[in-house]
Amino acid sequence: MKVYKFGGASVRNADGVRNLAEIVHTQANGDLVVVVSAMGKTTNALEDVVRACYQHQPEETQSRWQAVRAYHEAIINELTDNVPDPAFAGVFDTFTKLEAYLRQTPDGSYDCVYDQIVSMGEVISTQIVAAYLNSLGIQTHWADARQLIRTDDTYREGKVDWDITCRHIQQMAQPVEGVIVTQGFIGQTPDGLTTTLGREGSDYTAAIFAYCLNAESVTIWKDVPGVLNADPKWFDETVLLEKLTYQDAIELAYYGATVIHPKTIKPLQNKDITLYVRSFLQPEKPGTEICNNEHHLEISSFIFKINQMLISLHPYDFSFIAEQNLSRIFSRFAEAGVKINLMQNTAISFSVVVDSNPDKIPALLNQLKQDFRVTYNDGLELITIRYYNQSTIDRVCVNKKLLLEQKSRYTVQLVVKDRG
Repeated sequence: MKVYKFGGASVRNADGVRNLAEIVHTQANGDLVVVVSAMGKTTNALEDVVRACYQHQPEETQSRWQAVRAYHEAIINELTDNVPDPAFAGVFDTFTKLEAYLRQTPDGSYDCVYDQIVSMGEVISTQIVAAYLNSLGIQTHWADARQLIRTDDTYREGKVDWDITCRHIQQMAQPVEGVIVTQGFIGQTPDGLTTTLGREGSDYTAAIFAYCLNAESVTIWKDVPGVLNADPKWFDETVLLEKLTYQDAIELAYYGATVIHPKTIKPLQNKDITLYVRSFLQPEKPGTEICNNEHHLEISSFIFKINQMLISLHPYDFSFIAEQNLSRIFSRFAEAGVKINLMQNTAISFSVVVDSNPDKIPALLNQLKQDFRVTYNDGLELITIRYYNQSTIDRVCVNKKLLLEQKSRYTVQLVVKDRG
């Protein structure tokens, strides 16, 4: 058993779906699970639908949803040469069900409503992919991940119940031959409501299936040749990392390398399952292999996170930042759903770097101001260098003002601002 994961960029149009089918046909031998994300930028588009729906703007909701529907219908029409195909009937049933949901008054928290709507991007994309594979004569079974992956009710960041999930996945897969197509990113609470596993969580879904099925390997198909030592958007001369240890992969993902979701590695490491990152544009190339090897990276890797905010907290009474303060601070961040990308403290101050999220940060700052004097800088960049030296630090600090630096043996993190 192998697991393939295809992201939104790989199925953003009809040619992408055809390319996926070609990869499945030529690259896979034996049983295969194919995990597919929402098509193109569908998740972003559905997030706009959620906002309009939750703000009780029916015309805006319908307008934005119809654009999403038209996008998918255009892909179906191209795949079928504009000839109605009953194999795609399930997609239109999903359209109808979602439209009925959107006509109702939103019930529940914003995050709950978000998961019910945004999750449909994955449902629709996998229904299209499965129908197309079947039309080519590739024996394909569509599996609903909401019936397989069980989580708690932490919407937008569902915590997986591994025992129940493994039992469901194994029961589903046992009688199936050929290709199983399922959704990334989504699961379900014990009460039957849909959850999502965190933004870009489809990689994690692939790891969950691999773990539960004791898969031979997982392959993540990307629009890059593999894991690079830096994002090509930032560096002109990047280097392909042909082999990575699980530890280095976890570290890079944790610090923000977008090529792999942070939660992906641990389930694979636990069962010594090899992870490959390969290019769907050049499927003949080997890409990057991530496995249990002992050789750490010999070159520096760079990770850039933009749109960052540096928040500094100071007790009003100039008392020390001690365990009691830290406990209160971490509780505030957890309640607000804001992840800390970097933290540093002195005797009477505590500083963190977070994503500048306009939906969450203002309320968090108001909460923090009840207990602390709060200062912050916005519009910053967090640069992480794995296996750094002074020349690599100098390289990324050209025309930057350094606000904060934190070093460990192998990693340095720099909070910088462009010099105006």
